[in-house]
Amino acid sequence: MTENIDLTLLDWSRAQFALTAIYHWLFVPLTLGLSFLVAIMETIYYKTGNEEWRRITRFWMTLFGINFAIGVATGIILEFEFGTNWSNYSWFVGDIFGAPLAVEGIVAFFLESTFIAVMFFGWNKVSKKFHLVSTWLVAIGSNLSALWILVANGWMQNPVGMEFNPETARNEMISFWAVLFNQVAVDKFLHTISSGYLVGSVFVIGISAWFLLKKREIYFAKRSMLVAAVFGLLASLMNAYTGDSSARTISKVQPVKFAAMEALSEGKPEAGLVAFGVLKDSENKVGETALKDFLFKIEFPSFLSILTAGDKDAFVPGMTDLVNGNQTHNVISFEEKKSRGETAMKTLIAYKSASKDGNIQQRDSLKNIFASQSFQENYFKYFGYASVEKAEDIIPDISGTFYSFHLMVILGFGFIFLFVIAIFYLFKGTLTQNRWFLWLCLIAMPFPYIASELGWIVAELGRQPWIIQDLMPVSTAVSNIGAGSVMATFFIFATLFTALLIAEVSIMVKQVKIGPKH
Repeated sequence: MTENIDLTLLDWSRAQFALTAIYHWLFVPLTLGLSFLVAIMETIYYKTGNEEWRRITRFWMTLFGINFAIGVATGIILEFEFGTNWSNYSWFVGDIFGAPLAVEGIVAFFLESTFIAVMFFGWNKVSKKFHLVSTWLVAIGSNLSALWILVANGWMQNPVGMEFNPETARNEMISFWAVLFNQVAVDKFLHTISSGYLVGSVFVIGISAWFLLKKREIYFAKRSMLVAAVFGLLASLMNAYTGDSSARTISKVQPVKFAAMEALSEGKPEAGLVAFGVLKDSENKVGETALKDFLFKIEFPSFLSILTAGDKDAFVPGMTDLVNGNQTHNVISFEEKKSRGETAMKTLIAYKSASKDGNIQQRDSLKNIFASQSFQENYFKYFGYASVEKAEDIIPDISGTFYSFHLMVILGFGFIFLFVIAIFYLFKGTLTQNRWFLWLCLIAMPFPYIASELGWIVAELGRQPWIIQDLMPVSTAVSNIGAGSVMATFFIFATLFTALLIAEVSIMVKQVKIGPKH
């Protein structure tokens, strides 16, 4: 079904969206994390009346504002790309994808954009209490904005709460609450915001460490680091918990992605959890695609079975099972899914033909078939497989997914140790005596960004070839436009975003060197 797809257009459209998303996500996590840290700091100022805490709050608020402004610019472009580059997708998802984004714009964005003016310009113009409330509303608005975007993304990973309308060839929402409380969306939201809190916390700790290394603003730096370390430790524990919950959900709704995350070729009971390993191509192939074996690995026996089902004897399907099927463990093969998807596609074509010919009786009969729960669960559920040619096409980049996932996890545990050591030295009163640790805090600043980007690589690379899991492959979602225009805008955006990033870093470095104002 992909013979008419312009692969050059497809590749450039994917590259442009990936570029925009990666750059946008350099700004968003810091917004999520700093917004709450600033609110906590201002709360301490409100409770104590200590003017030092006002200085602390205003300094970090300034850095938050710089980051927020540039993040908005990249986010707007990202949303427009759904209409320009992915119009077939935008049509197919109907009102389901648009509704959360509309709520995000109407509620969350307006909430944060309204009160951010009070937050920055309301000092000495409104009461301390109203200013504090405004700061908290900006933090809440920022996180609500993330909620609705992640609800939309969660639906793409696990489409629920909808019904396909053959008349319009669109999916229509039938349960807003099913979409909102989709387990993938819940896991994704909690895991994503906690990773943002990590970014904000390490950012504050790193800059505070710089002040301590320079022997400047000691009181400011220690107090900032204490708030960030405690907040970051709680966030890192939350991040680990939600990551575990997310993996359990993925094993059920996106088993191919889960198998890629663990590079599991052959399914088995008592499956071990790989802490880390080095991959090599296996002699075991699906078509022309080689699966993966381990050159070496560090593994916890039976942990993967326990993680997915709470039972060490539980069978965990591998990539071979998910492609070829496994009747013993009720795993459906690619060929069977493709056959069911083609049945759904043929039924839709027959419906369209009956509508065009004015055959009302046949049209209504086919519409009833589409609406039946049995057809939805057994056939339309695999609608996208009709557009996938070969079995190996449903296998994502195993190496990229595996290494991204495991490096993200390793970094996540590293942040826990960083926060624990910071709190220990702060309470012991020996922080400034351990300059090696201050340098470590400074050097650690980029790593939460890397971990956060790796998380998105796992989420998006691991679900390929799907733009909507099992319903629509990426190849059928792209707009019918010239590849040249996408190439041109790719380089325009790359230049623009790089300039914005350089501008942000330059402005922030300048502001940090100035330090908190008296």
